[in-house]
Amino acid sequence: MPVLDNQRHEAFAQALASGKSADEAYSEAGYKADRGNASRLTANDNIAARVAELQGMAAERVVISREWVIAKLTENVERAMQAQAVMSGGKKTGEYKYDGSVANKALELLGKEIGMFVDRSENVNHNYEISDEPLTPEEWSDEYASTH
Repeated sequence: MPVLDNQRHEAFAQALASGKSADEAYSEAGYKADRGNASRLTANDNIAARVAELQGMAAERVVISREWVIAKLTENVERAMQAQAVMSGGKKTGEYKYDGSVANKALELLGKEIGMFVDRSENVNHNYEISDEPLTPEEWSDEYASTH
């Protein structure tokens, strides 16, 4: 769906798509605050279609791939380990900064991704038998005296 012909409707749709409430979007589009009119305009088929289109376009831009995450983690490691210079305004400042905690966390996440680290835990099962009859003093002594 192309841009709406009515500029106020387009502004309203864009404000809704960006997460504003109908009341906020209505006022932001240049209308006098009116909750009922904002609600009616939200239900307009053209507005609803335009909002859906705008939200879909935004969702496409946000897709993050596994490769992108791995590349960013690798970049963090390189920067934290002083492999890259500190940049300011697109120019190197001549400074290098070491940040071991950032490097360690990025390396940990990369290691987990490639299966280097496995969370280990010990599973211990205790089985207890319950009896209606209490142990005699001799049975108790035989059972527990040898464990101490």
